[in-house]
Amino acid sequence: MKHFSRIAIVGAVALVAIAGFTLGDTLQAQTGQNGQRSETYRQLNLFGEVFERVRADYVEEVSDEKLIETAINGMLTALDPHSGYLTAKSYQDMQVQTRGEFGGLGIEVTMEQGLVKVVSPIDDTPAFRAGLQPGDFIVQLDGEQVMGLTLAEAVERMRGRVGSEIKLTIRRGATEPFEVTLKRDVIRIQSVRSRLIDNAGYIRLTTFNEQTMTGLEKALADLKKQKGKELLGIVLDMRNNPGGLLDQAIAVSDAFLDKGEIVSTRGRRAEDGQRFNAKAGDLAEGLPVVVLVNGGSASASEIVAGALQDHGRAIVLGTKSFGKGSVQTIMPLPGHGAMRLTTARYYTPSGRSIQSVGIEPDINIPAARIDLIDESRRRSEADLRGALSNDTLPAPKAAPGAAPATTPGETPATPQAAPAEAEPPVMGDANDYQLIRAVDLLRGLALFNKRSVN
Repeated sequence: MKHFSRIAIVGAVALVAIAGFTLGDTLQAQTGQNGQRSETYRQLNLFGEVFERVRADYVEEVSDEKLIETAINGMLTALDPHSGYLTAKSYQDMQVQTRGEFGGLGIEVTMEQGLVKVVSPIDDTPAFRAGLQPGDFIVQLDGEQVMGLTLAEAVERMRGRVGSEIKLTIRRGATEPFEVTLKRDVIRIQSVRSRLIDNAGYIRLTTFNEQTMTGLEKALADLKKQKGKELLGIVLDMRNNPGGLLDQAIAVSDAFLDKGEIVSTRGRRAEDGQRFNAKAGDLAEGLPVVVLVNGGSASASEIVAGALQDHGRAIVLGTKSFGKGSVQTIMPLPGHGAMRLTTARYYTPSGRSIQSVGIEPDINIPAARIDLIDESRRRSEADLRGALSNDTLPAPKAAPGAAPATTPGETPATPQAAPAEAEPPVMGDANDYQLIRAVDLLRGLALFNKRSVN
């Protein structure tokens, strides 16, 4: 009996000890939390003190609304270049933009080193026609320095009445800054354009808005209707595509994939991670795909390029992309505007992050123009004296009144055009070197596949 009593007493002591440790841990945790709360309250008191000092002593009177908005925007923009506060007007403008029509210059920008950096001009807009290029820095707006402005403030100044002009001072590489004057216009974005280049289908995606997937489906259907089984493949041109809606990037990737992961996102908490997978059905029906990218291809366009590259569904050609591998969530603030907050990083199907490094093309082809070389004066076998004739060709017949033939080694004189000044390459035109190489690659793949089958 005494033995059992000792066990009971020892057990009771153990329970008391355990309870003591548990209570101690709980008190310590509460103390730690209280300490964190005290520090947070102390910092908020600091903010309140600064706010009151500015209200009372700043050289000019400033509204409380402006002080609060700029404080919130400063907090967000200090986190990364893509987070920020949207006023009610900016939020409304952004919603209009994602629907595919808005007013302005037609230029996608970000902030870097205190300056506005061009991510990409949008096709057929004032910025595109003025020749602005990805990587350009806007250092002045109408003669006023951009340094010191937030991105939202700079964008707001670039917007204005349709038809009004604005003068931008541009710094490009190591060259001297130069000025361009742009006339503001209503920007209507046709996010998908398509046409046939011989037997190859060419589809250009300029942005990812609410119309993109619908436009892509129509473009693919039209190309297949025109060429049927003669269609060699698809060139998907996403050069200077600054991105846009994540769901549209997933849908476009899914259009060319029959299965597998498209993209995954990982946030601060593991449980917030998401994976997006392709559904059965390839709208291109297995046709070869070549994706064109460059330094202006960002965000959503990099998701598409990365997914198709990782699955071996497409060959990526061009130059390294922009390297924006983060996801922003728009959070409406009732009664005010909204906040754009970076909430996750995204990863391609192979698990790689393209943040700050971009998509490396499978075939690196710089932008260039094609200049034809006149080879009419080069000698050939037929020019050599006494050269054997081709016995499989019929003898040429001289037409009545024809001019006498030239002697071997001579060619008729032809007027020579004056050399034109070199112009920057225009994406999609007949001299677009990257596009020419992409179409040639499709021809080569089709020829190889045909020989393999035979």
